[in-house]
Amino acid sequence: MDAAKFFRNPSTPGQKQYEALRLHYMDGVPGREAARRFGYTYAAFNSLKQKFKAGSVKFFVTPPRGPKGPRLSAELRDAIIEYRQKNLSAYQIAEVLETLGTPVSVSTIARILEAQGFPKLPRRTQLKIGLTKDNTTVPEYAQPLDLESLEGLDMTCAVGGIFLFAPLLEHCKIASVIEKAKLPGSPKIPAFHYVMSMLALKLVGKERLSQVNDFNFDKGFGLFAGLNVLPKSTAISTYSYRLGEREVGRFMKSFVEVQNKHGSYGSGTINLDYHTVPHYGDESVLEEHWAGARGKRLKGALTFIAQDCDSRCQLYVNSDIRKNEADNEILEFVKFWKSIRGKFKQTLVFDSKLTTYENLKALDADGVNFITLRRRGSRLVEQTHAIPSEEWQRIRLDSPRRKYPNPMVHDSLIELAGYGTIRQVIMKDNGREAPAFFITNDHKAPVEDIVARYAKRWNVENSIEEAVHFFHLNALSSPILIKIHLDVFLTMVADTLYYHFAQTLRGFESCDAAKIFRHFIDMPAKITVGKDDIVIRYPLRAHSPVLRSAGLDKWAPPISWLGNRKLKFLWGN
Repeated sequence: MDAAKFFRNPSTPGQKQYEALRLHYMDGVPGREAARRFGYTYAAFNSLKQKFKAGSVKFFVTPPRGPKGPRLSAELRDAIIEYRQKNLSAYQIAEVLETLGTPVSVSTIARILEAQGFPKLPRRTQLKIGLTKDNTTVPEYAQPLDLESLEGLDMTCAVGGIFLFAPLLEHCKIASVIEKAKLPGSPKIPAFHYVMSMLALKLVGKERLSQVNDFNFDKGFGLFAGLNVLPKSTAISTYSYRLGEREVGRFMKSFVEVQNKHGSYGSGTINLDYHTVPHYGDESVLEEHWAGARGKRLKGALTFIAQDCDSRCQLYVNSDIRKNEADNEILEFVKFWKSIRGKFKQTLVFDSKLTTYENLKALDADGVNFITLRRRGSRLVEQTHAIPSEEWQRIRLDSPRRKYPNPMVHDSLIELAGYGTIRQVIMKDNGREAPAFFITNDHKAPVEDIVARYAKRWNVENSIEEAVHFFHLNALSSPILIKIHLDVFLTMVADTLYYHFAQTLRGFESCDAAKIFRHFIDMPAKITVGKDDIVIRYPLRAHSPVLRSAGLDKWAPPISWLGNRKLKFLWGN
């Protein structure tokens, strides 16, 4: 290097300050000149002089002698090796040591581990390492319970009232129903547990299958389904797409057969109706159908529902219906019901838009009685006004809540294009401005019976309203019709279970599902699994005496999917 140039042109700030001060003090150069030569302002040079006199300016730094890097103690080295033996990476060890107040660089830790013969760890996901965002606990993978090792298990359930349905499900032989339907399972979870998981969500009024994640850590819900925990949303949603039309059809038939044997459908009247389940997806491929509740046509899944009039239990549903198939769905239902009952003895009740006159003729030829409305026009109303008063008769409808129990009726035979001769009953003075026109192929029933049977058709509309508001029938997550059909069928099963449960509750037999859930189901529970029983303890509430007097656990059979254990319901701490 050029030594003279080094001193004439100082490069570092310390050297520059030293030369400027030396020129001023040792060579007697005035301050302004010394500042100019080394590029300082006069004020900055004066400030430098003050700091120099105060002893706060250090021009040279003498490096310390000895080792240049930190020396690790034997204890710290042993700690690093011990952490590696616990499968911690160099980065994790560095974080631990920094937390303990003895920071060591990652490179130093890696060098020590390499010297000790430890190979580098393979790349691992955060889940494998045990780290999650915000230190979240990772839920367990769902798997069937080991029924032999359940004894002594204690757990809680956020909605412990769901176990009140277990005796009803066992009574309905739900396990054999699912087995008979030949539903597919997965290598880790059989079909029974998937169905029970989906049904559990319906019973507690959850909108979508994705909301199963609300119970990821709820061991009680898992126990209800025969699992350690419920499946994740992806698993349960994927499974629902695996069920095709045949599987859902077999499932429904198997379920209805059991309910029929238990006398759930004892009425002589079956109410029929359509409901459009709306879908608002931008890429929806569903057809447009009339939605009576909205008063307009909209994209959605056309759903056909058949309901036993007296019990109000749904006995047939189908959502996989296209526009060109809608008129003939009533014939498909008749075929289904004959496969259950053999003979068709019930009377079908439905409104005028459900099918065509040609299909009414087919029903008559098949020996199926029906009551429906005739499509009313202004000309038909004018003809009614021309009927002489002496041809009308006043009847009494045996309904205490009816505001107009004594309407006028006119009973006659008429000719319908596309059908032929049919019985027509016109009713007026019923609180409506225009008369109602009933048509039926039942020529023997009293006119009072015809009117009264049709009046009870509102039961199916009430059932649809309940399914929409509590079972969230309209909360579609998919435009795939077969998945919608599965959801509608599970709604039918849950609705039936709520009906049977309500029949055990004195004074609440006619309550809807929302009220039953609020008073009896929506409560926490502590669960203890014994060798031969499962004790479920509920808190004391206003309606606990009603549940206690129902005695569900006294007549309930052992629960087959829980190791044939009996359920015991207790109240209080």
